[in-house]
Amino acid sequence: MKTSIATVSISGDFREKLSAISAAGFDGLEIFENDFLAFDGLPRDVGEMVREAGLEITLFQPFRDFEGMPEPHRTRAFDRAERKFDLMQELGTDLMLVCSNVSSVALGGIDRAAEDFAELGARAAARGLRVGYEALAWGRHVNDHRDAWEIVRRAGHDSVGLILDSFHTLARKTDVNTIRSIPGDRIFLVQLADAPMIDMDLLYWSRHFRNMPGEGDLAVTDFMRAVAATGYDGVLSLEIFNDQFRGGSPKSIAVDGHRSLVYLMDQVRRLEPDIRIDMPAMPDRVDVEGIEFVEFAADEAEAEVLAGMFRALGFARIGRHVSKEVTLWRQGGINLLINTEREGFAHSSYLVHGTSVCAIGLKVADAAATVARARALGADTFDQPVGPGELAIPAIRGVGGGVMHFIDEQLAGLWETDFRLAGGGKATADAGLVSIDHLAQTMNYEEMLTWTLFYTSIFATRKTPMVDVVDPAGLVRSQAIETADGALRITLNGAENRRTLAGRFIAESFGSAVQHVAFESRDIFATAAALKACGFTALEISRNYYDDLEARFGLDPDFAERLRALNILYDRDGEGEYFQLYSPNYGEGFFFEVVERRGGYKGYGAANAQFRIAAQKRHLRSDTIPRR
Repeated sequence: MKTSIATVSISGDFREKLSAISAAGFDGLEIFENDFLAFDGLPRDVGEMVREAGLEITLFQPFRDFEGMPEPHRTRAFDRAERKFDLMQELGTDLMLVCSNVSSVALGGIDRAAEDFAELGARAAARGLRVGYEALAWGRHVNDHRDAWEIVRRAGHDSVGLILDSFHTLARKTDVNTIRSIPGDRIFLVQLADAPMIDMDLLYWSRHFRNMPGEGDLAVTDFMRAVAATGYDGVLSLEIFNDQFRGGSPKSIAVDGHRSLVYLMDQVRRLEPDIRIDMPAMPDRVDVEGIEFVEFAADEAEAEVLAGMFRALGFARIGRHVSKEVTLWRQGGINLLINTEREGFAHSSYLVHGTSVCAIGLKVADAAATVARARALGADTFDQPVGPGELAIPAIRGVGGGVMHFIDEQLAGLWETDFRLAGGGKATADAGLVSIDHLAQTMNYEEMLTWTLFYTSIFATRKTPMVDVVDPAGLVRSQAIETADGALRITLNGAENRRTLAGRFIAESFGSAVQHVAFESRDIFATAAALKACGFTALEISRNYYDDLEARFGLDPDFAERLRALNILYDRDGEGEYFQLYSPNYGEGFFFEVVERRGGYKGYGAANAQFRIAAQKRHLRSDTIPRR
């Protein structure tokens, strides 16, 4: 598989873009003309720089307003093309993109356009060059790949081919299966982009909201299946116009881009097994069976505070690591670790972020296969020394720098092997918490697409629609990544400013991290009573919330009063009900949540977030807050 990305897709000057594209593993790049024009260097120098970076120039683009022009515009268009051919030869590339004409003076007609391309093809061939024709979704006369292909077909020249762009086809809802009848050798290049489904002007949508395949809502996989079925085996290139990417990290955006192409083609290969595009084999997306543990990094003093929180939540300390300063706390099927080591990854995490979640462990069917897939998708593996007889747990680095461990049946004896367990490993305390319902990870809004692609490409998960969480200081965008059975649920919360609770957490913890852990109860009222007996203090919710809740859902007054007395929030979704109980904030915004789902409730209580956040901000400067 040959991969490429247009320079317009990432931020930075030309040297920064080149470095990021090379480091991400691409084979080539499309030079967008404005990037070249802004660079202070000769075309030959640019070509040498690209080749020294181990890349090739797959395309020079765009050449605009060519076909169907009346005189004298037609002669001028051919003169412009000759000058671009001069430039291409100096750069060392042989393919130029010609996009369909948008000029107000352009004349229609398939045959007229085909005659122009036949002549252009002859001129290109004389120089050993090629031209590819692309139908812009907003083209004046040609805005459909079917018309563009007919023009290429009638031009009848080997140096004239078709360039397909997923956005232009999918944005106009053109049937992708019409691509299957096009000969693969007449397709010169395939450009790929996704986008969120937004009802707006096509040009504006294209210029500002494109994203990587798998990050949006368009049927890019279906598009690429149709392309692959033609026998096409050429370059797959990304052409992304996105305001968010223009201000982002070139390195991370390039990594996302390469990951998106590998993920896309892995999906296509599984659905179209006879494709000619060479795609290295990798394990399928991984089924996650649950969260095995959550690990906190802390120093000795803050570990005591954290231990106090765990006790108040009904957890019991039931083990200590055989060689490390790590304690194991358990309740139901939940395992929490506190790591106070003075060296190693957890200690480094503590020095940067303070007391925080540094690692999670996921239960999977095959840990080695999970790591193999993650590596194929560009994730970094993680390992650190283990003591004699201890288990080496396969792990990778997560997007925010945390660690994800994978536990399968071969590692089922983890706790008995690596820990000295008291009482046979059974917890004596119990407040009715049975499992981890979900983890909530907070990041800057610009990072959300990266996190979404990371999780959905590696694991057999789906993303829910994005929702707006109202903070008194601004909006937080929230989207859940979850398995079909709910064994893994991760909510991603993107903060747009530092004044929100989520934004403050990012600023104070120096980066993206798990902001809260939600535990599942099967009887939240019994759990609330048990927690109170353990010394747990619930986040106090405004009485006004309960008065409105009673009226909004038509709740029995006694039931509403019962919720209020225990500070339990309530939501309803069809026949399903959702109950939420929160701790106050610890540190600079970390907290715990207890939830109960009834009747198949699928959400996360987004309607309650505004009232929870307001209550948390009232408690933000509690004297119980530990400091780094």
